[in-house]
Amino acid sequence: MTAPRTAALLIHGLGGTEFDMGSLHRVLGRAGVDTHGVTLPGHAGRPEDLLDVRVEDWMAVVTCRYRELCAQYEQVHVIGMCLGALLAVELCKRESHSRGTLVALSAPVFLDGWSTPWYRALRHLLYHVPGVPRRIRVEEEDPYGVKSELVRAFIKAGFARGDGFHYQWVPLACVRQVDRLRRMVKRGLERMRCPVLVMHAIEDELTSPRSARLLGARIPGASVVLLRDSYHMICVDHERERVMQNVLRFLGKDPGIVRPRRRASAARACRVGEEAPRQADGLLAAAR
Repeated sequence: MTAPRTAALLIHGLGGTEFDMGSLHRVLGRAGVDTHGVTLPGHAGRPEDLLDVRVEDWMAVVTCRYRELCAQYEQVHVIGMCLGALLAVELCKRESHSRGTLVALSAPVFLDGWSTPWYRALRHLLYHVPGVPRRIRVEEEDPYGVKSELVRAFIKAGFARGDGFHYQWVPLACVRQVDRLRRMVKRGLERMRCPVLVMHAIEDELTSPRSARLLGARIPGASVVLLRDSYHMICVDHERERVMQNVLRFLGKDPGIVRPRRRASAARACRVGEEAPRQADGLLAAAR
């Protein structure tokens, strides 16, 4: 008896690209899962492209891709990171997903991490000031969602070169759409019936573990895994191997496919100041 054809829809984060998912595409491919990414509207261009994008635009794209995959594959897993995790949850809820699993990575149900400023709640007032949401930029700042100094060096070097792997800022108008999506996600979680894995870093600087705990408490049978040595970008941070192993295990695949890296060598590389960006480039290139 042949195994069912299996696909995974991977959805990146706000301002991001496939880089957000680290080596997940490659690892799943080695496990026999066909991976399919999606570029969200407003991405892979300039931050200004996000000014007029709405939640409905993001949902339309992921829904269309999901339905295409369901027509081609017997089993479809949905995996999202950050904004992609919120979209994945909302997608599976609306589509009554039962063809596979849902994996939500660093889902920002609440924007309450330790690096968010005390005045973050004021954004809700600014949303209603004509023109202001389009003019204010929300900058991507150190630590860039990453605890690993080596990977952080890669990110800084990439920004300096103008690489297009991630926007350096997003307009406040776009954050308003994320807030709209967050409210949608919180409604009707009890109706979900697909197997759900929620992974989140305890030290996530953008969204606290409160987000993961809400999803775990309200989605029937959801499994929650909390990480202790990562920030927001868990697919490329210190515990990226553990993330991949947990995803594989949840999908019924062999977690031994992932080969753990030696942390000691990475730590030594971080101490070589000028070489860190170059070595980080090689590390992330190998992870893709």
